Amino acid sequence: MLQRRLSLTQATAINMIDMVGIGPFITLPMVIGMMNGPYFLYAWLAGALLSFVDAMVWSELGAAFPKAGGSYNFLKEAYGEKGLGKLMSFLFVWQTMIQAPLVIASAAIGFAAYCGYFTELSPIAAKAISGSLVILIVALLYRKIETIGKISVLLWGGVLVTLVWIIGAGIFHGNFLAPIRQMNDGLELNYVFIACMGHAGVKAVYSYLGYYNVCHLGGEIKDPGKNIPRSMFLSIAGISILYLAMNISVTSVIPWNEAMNSEHVISVFMQRLAGDAAAVVVTILILWVAFASVFSATLGYSRIPYAAAVDGAFFKVFAKLHPTRNFPHISLLVLGGIAFVFSLLFRLSDVISAILAMRILVQFIGQAIGLLWLRYKREKSIFPYKMPLFPLPVILAVLMWIGILLSTGFKMVTTGLFVIAVGVLVYMTKAKRDSEWPFEKKN
Repeated sequence: MLQRRLSLTQATAINMIDMVGIGPFITLPMVIGMMNGPYFLYAWLAGALLSFVDAMVWSELGAAFPKAGGSYNFLKEAYGEKGLGKLMSFLFVWQTMIQAPLVIASAAIGFAAYCGYFTELSPIAAKAISGSLVILIVALLYRKIETIGKISVLLWGGVLVTLVWIIGAGIFHGNFLAPIRQMNDGLELNYVFIACMGHAGVKAVYSYLGYYNVCHLGGEIKDPGKNIPRSMFLSIAGISILYLAMNISVTSVIPWNEAMNSEHVISVFMQRLAGDAAAVVVTILILWVAFASVFSATLGYSRIPYAAAVDGAFFKVFAKLHPTRNFPHISLLVLGGIAFVFSLLFRLSDVISAILAMRILVQFIGQAIGLLWLRYKREKSIFPYKMPLFPLPVILAVLMWIGILLSTGFKMVTTGLFVIAVGVLVYMTKAKRDSEWPFEKKN
């Protein structure tokens, strides 16, 4: 049985290192390029807003059902563990077996991309680096949860050092307020701006993902009714400030129309301010951050197939815990193995869009609608955390996620729907064989 050993500090650190990762360093030029103007900061503000609103949904569900697996349990509780909830929770685990390795692979691919600052890498060399990183992370996670909590705090220290240095360098050496003064230059609120916000929002939101990682570890969090919501809101507030400050700092030194074309924009930024040696050091720190992100994401996702298997809704082998270290080692090894393959096969930009397109319908929208139904049919006393202005934040979250989904593009939306359709087919085949909903035998 999993044990509650993670404190609020450790849970927040795990969330934040998952959120930061390599994301903001590689998506910063992408977001600027898609907005194609000084108003790129609005995309990061929109990402923060969506994260805060959606975290209210996660907080209600996470505090009420603090178990390993996060959304797996939320969907089952919301739609009925003996009815539609069986299908919804199965679909979540089904898509997790694909999108979780995509998340892990995206950070590994980004890690390899930033290694390219030191020397030009061949495609084979880049793949070797990203694949090796996944293997190393799995090896590090092959241990007890309390040890992992301590490692997470150490890794988060490196993340903070990196971000504070980047932000501080811009404050003391650049025209720090210039990007803020210029963010409305040439701005027109028209269809083009809205379309650009949608496409840029996909990349910005990707950089905020992970604020809910604590929910996947719900069975290992101390005092979950309080600490799960607190860790999420603390994570989002801190990361939002850091992201905005970092974007402002970088573009106060490197003009936005130049920054959007730089693959290693942070390294170039530091090189201009403090020389080649400083650029090398900051690049190493960025690699530290990417490493920390892969560590945190792999940890959280490994608990999802385990939770489903323990519940009898997934393959039994995933329910096994390590005999001496008490963690779901089969789940960790399988997800790590799939992530390793993905890190060798895909490009980063495609992976980012695929991650969002694949998870929005079942996970984000599915559990938001499920919360509405839960609030209607269950006693309010089961919710230790209750969002303000309910149900407005839930409705707003659903509308915003629909906008992000459409912005991923027709190809990605179609791919996401295909994965869901195959999952439904697999579930129905399994349910028919096992006489489960909707094929259970009537007495």
